[in-house]
Amino acid sequence: MLTKALHDVGLRGWHLHLASLGAIGLCIGLWIRAKTVDQDERGNAERRALFVGLWPPMFWLIGDALERVEDRRRRPTGFPPQRRRGPVRRLTGRRRS
Repeated sequence: MLTKALHDVGLRGWHLHLASLGAIGLCIGLWIRAKTVDQDERGNAERRALFVGLWPPMFWLIGDALERVEDRRRRPTGFPPQRRRGPVRRLTGRRRS
């Protein structure tokens, strides 16, 4: 339900995957910055970096869910997903033509 609403708004899976990678960069940047501040504010800066570090998995999983919604909308309704199968053999071992 939430993923369909996000898809209808125009958000796509790759948008959230990029946001996930951006959050990783932001987390690293905040962590490096936390090492440069004075001792009194270092605890808050490190906690901020750890908090931002929790975002990437969430963004990535929501992006995967949006990709599933996109796949369902691309596939015609009423048809199951296509599966690749090997050659069909009868009990005698001959290939079916």
